[in-house]
Amino acid sequence: MQTRPFVSFSAETIVPVIELEEELKQELLSKAEETGQVIVHGRFTCRAPWELIRVWNTTYLIDRSLGSRSKLLYAEKICIAPMWTILYQGDTLRFMLVFEALPKECKVFDLAEIIPEPGGFLVENIRRNSQDVYTIDLTQL
Repeated sequence: MQTRPFVSFSAETIVPVIELEEELKQELLSKAEETGQVIVHGRFTCRAPWELIRVWNTTYLIDRSLGSRSKLLYAEKICIAPMWTILYQGDTLRFMLVFEALPKECKVFDLAEIIPEPGGFLVENIRRNSQDVYTIDLTQL
């Protein structure tokens, strides 16, 4: 099964869209529950006339006490570098990231985009919950 990226065109916008077959999406979500993977729902609202946003595959959940890293496995509704998602002022992008499981002992972790250039994001001191499902807003970063 393969995702089929395409770009839709209109008079003013070019919006990359990633479609995932529903069967694959449900399989990934069910495996997340079975294997203890971590789901992060993200939000970003464009406040400039336009902005480009993406996530790198070098985005991790980092256990604050052990330093162990859980790697990004899957991203939905946001482009992965080197591709970009374009937003215009007032647009809000809602996306989902799925990560490897955190260590059982982990109580607090960081979400860190570790990239070879300026602009990577960092959300520190996220308190772990029993569902391992989190919501973050990157607008203020």
